[in-house]
Amino acid sequence: MRNSYLFTSESVSEGHPDKVADQISDALVDYFIGHDPESRVACETLVTTQRIVIGGEIRCPPVYDEERFKDTHGWAPGARDEIEQIVRNTVKRIGYEQAGFHWQTASFENHLHGQSAHIAQGVDAAEDKDEGAGDQGIMFGFAVDETPELMPATLYYSHHILERMAADRHSGAAPFLEPDAKSQVTLRFEDGKPAKATAIVVSTQHKPGYDKGEKQAELHAYVKAVVADVIPAELLGNETVYHINPTGSFEIGGPDGDAGLTGRKIIVDTYGGAAPHGGGAFSGKDPTKVDRSAAYAARYLAKNIVAAGFAKRCTIQLAYAIGVSKPLSLYVDTHGTGTVGDEQLEQAIGKIEKLGGLTPRGIRTHLALNKPIYQATAAYGHFGRKPEGDFFPWEKTDLVDDLKAAVAA
Repeated sequence: MRNSYLFTSESVSEGHPDKVADQISDALVDYFIGHDPESRVACETLVTTQRIVIGGEIRCPPVYDEERFKDTHGWAPGARDEIEQIVRNTVKRIGYEQAGFHWQTASFENHLHGQSAHIAQGVDAAEDKDEGAGDQGIMFGFAVDETPELMPATLYYSHHILERMAADRHSGAAPFLEPDAKSQVTLRFEDGKPAKATAIVVSTQHKPGYDKGEKQAELHAYVKAVVADVIPAELLGNETVYHINPTGSFEIGGPDGDAGLTGRKIIVDTYGGAAPHGGGAFSGKDPTKVDRSAAYAARYLAKNIVAAGFAKRCTIQLAYAIGVSKPLSLYVDTHGTGTVGDEQLEQAIGKIEKLGGLTPRGIRTHLALNKPIYQATAAYGHFGRKPEGDFFPWEKTDLVDDLKAAVAA
């Protein structure tokens, strides 16, 4: 890597239209898994002006069974109403009570239906085969020692600026804020480490009147104060240029200003462009979909490799074929920062029995993914979050001793 360079990452708030869609889709993943841990879910959401549409494929016998619940078009009594209420409550929690998008009055359409039998036969376990991957694809995991959470610093600060602003909006500390917002942080790196913040961009939806005069000055001062709380003081200074609501007014936002779809913020969800992305989104998918579960496993492995001191930076790739249980490949790249060889790390991972060979079932079992834990992932990134209880188990560093033992063996 170059010794001196600029790098930028962006984030979007929970009120960004695409993130509204992600949170609805993952709230429904939690709903189905809460009824049946072995549920199959592929839920897509569209949000636009005063309209919410969901669609996709599901298998969850307690909730949807075309034979058992013929009289109600496959849905258990009351299930469709429960789903609509979950969707509306998600929008309410985010904070949308605007004329152009209101949790209570927006129209709602449910187009979910049963999973394809042909997909099911390839994915389901049987007497002569283990559970297969829910689709083909490549997944990446990444970790770097730029922050205590082993995440890229540019993305880490971008997320936390918006997370702090959302907390202030919900608490009433910043009553002039509305839910939609975006941030972007550019850092200058020296010798591979963050040296200075050169540009901070924050665009936030606001109440009427905060685009000029004293109210605009109040909004700008508030944003700068949040940035000063989030980004270490040594990174800020005369070199830092702020761009706060650079277009001027940002009153019309959220799904009323721009339609939102599930899965369109995959770089925000992962590593802010500091690492490759396999192309498959996470939200709306149950953990048999390796787009989600294998990406979590790859992050878990990369983070533990860096936490164990085997590298300062680590990228891991996994590849799968639909219906096939074992990964087609495992690739480790420590970008020249490794204290042991990359091939040795690949071999060490293969020796750790608790990982179950990194099959879909092995990943789900070791990380305990068959739980309703996914709505919490759908804003401010799937990685770099604090593991608490059942949530974000892929962020634990409990594999460090196993890796050290496997490398030494």
